[in-house]
Amino acid sequence: MALALSRTRVGKYELGRTIGEGSFAKVKFARNVETGDAFAIKILEKNQVLRHKMVEQLKREISTMKLIKHPNVVGLYEVMASKTKIYIVLEFVDGCELFDKVKNNRRLKEDEARRYFHQLINAVDYCHSRGVYHRDLKPENLLLDSYGALKVSDFGLSAFAHQIRDDGLLHTACGTPNYVAPEVLNDKGYDGAASDIWSCGVILFVLMAGYLPFDEQSLMDLYKKISKADFSCPSWFSSGAKKLIRRILDPNHHSRITIPEMLEDEWFKKGYMPPNFESTEEVSLDDVNSVFNDSQEHLVTEKKEKPESMNAFSLISKSEGFNLGNLFEKQAGTVKRETSFTSRCSPSEIMSKIEETAKPLGFNVHKNNYKMKLKGDKTGRKGYLSVATEFYKNFSTGLKDVVWKTDQTPEGTR
Repeated sequence: MALALSRTRVGKYELGRTIGEGSFAKVKFARNVETGDAFAIKILEKNQVLRHKMVEQLKREISTMKLIKHPNVVGLYEVMASKTKIYIVLEFVDGCELFDKVKNNRRLKEDEARRYFHQLINAVDYCHSRGVYHRDLKPENLLLDSYGALKVSDFGLSAFAHQIRDDGLLHTACGTPNYVAPEVLNDKGYDGAASDIWSCGVILFVLMAGYLPFDEQSLMDLYKKISKADFSCPSWFSSGAKKLIRRILDPNHHSRITIPEMLEDEWFKKGYMPPNFESTEEVSLDDVNSVFNDSQEHLVTEKKEKPESMNAFSLISKSEGFNLGNLFEKQAGTVKRETSFTSRCSPSEIMSKIEETAKPLGFNVHKNNYKMKLKGDKTGRKGYLSVATEFYKNFSTGLKDVVWKTDQTPEGTR
C-alpha cells in the first residue's frame, strides 16, 4: 500500500507541523529544502494585522529580533510576505518552556535556578546595551533547547530606545500583571531597564519557590502588593538568594539593583560564566522594509507540492532514527558523516568511555535514557571546525578499548 504525502512550500522552506498558536499567529516547524536545516516560521494573516492596527508593533518586533544576535535570545533570520500572509523565519528551539520544567519539578534547586538566571541576565544585559527592552519577561517566554541552554523569546512588547520620551522614560503599560514592576502600574513613566530587572527577580523567585511572590485574585489587591513589594521568601532560600531578590524586588526603581551591581553580588557570582560569543555579521532590515512597504518584487507564494507516493518502508525511512536504507543499498558518490562500530561492552560502559574521551576536549556531555549529546563550548569563527577535527582523531583513539575489531574472536559469541 502506498501513502501520498502533500507538502507545502513557502520560498525555500517546507512547512511541517504546527508547534504553536496564538491570537494572531500560528507557528509551524519548517525545513530549508536547500540545506536541510530546521526553523520555526511564524505565520500571520495580513488582514488581521491591518484590522487590529498591529503594523507598527509587528514591524518593531521583527526589527528588534533581527538586531539581537545573542546565544540566549531566539534568533530571527528573515521575513517574507505573500499577498495574504507574513512569514517570520525564526530559530527552532528543540526543547521546552522553562515554565514547563518548573511545573514538572514543582521548583528548581538553587544551583540550577541560578544557572538559568545567569543566562537570563546575560541576554537581558545584551538587549539593554542595544537599546532594547523586553517588557514582558516571564517563564513562558523563556525556552530551553535540547542542551539546556536558555533562549529568550517573544519581543512583541519590546521597545526601542528612540520610543523613550523627552523625560527619559517609557509610558506604555504592558506585560503580564504578576511580573510587572510597580512603576509600570502608576502610569507616570518608567525606566525600561529597571522594569526588566524587576521581572527577572520575579522569575528567579518562581524558579526556586515554585510559586509567584505576588499573586492575588483581585487585580487591585495584586497591584497593592506589588507597589509595596509585599512578599516573603520561603525558608529553603539561602540567605544570599534572599538578599539578592530583595534588592531586585525593590519598589523604588532608583535604588533597585542594576545589572553591573548584580554581577558583583556574591550569590550571583557563584559559578557565573560571562558570555563568550562572536557576532560580526551585519544585519539588514531590507526584507522587513519590503514586507511593510507592500513591495511586489519579493512576494513569495504558498504552494502545495505534488504529493509524494510512499510505501511503508519509505515512510519509516523518513522518520529520524528509523532509516533502514543502510541495510539495503549504498548510493554511489554519497558520503555520510558518521562512523559505526561494534562492541562487546555494555551500553553504560560505552557511554562512560565516550564521556571520558569527550570531556578533556572541551565538550559538555548530556545523557538521558541511553541517549547522549555532545556540545562544544569553544567559540569563534573557526573554533568549531578545528575542535571537531581534533575531537574526531582523539575520539577514535580514546574508544579503542571498547571497539571490537574484526580480527578478534570474542568468547561466547554466536
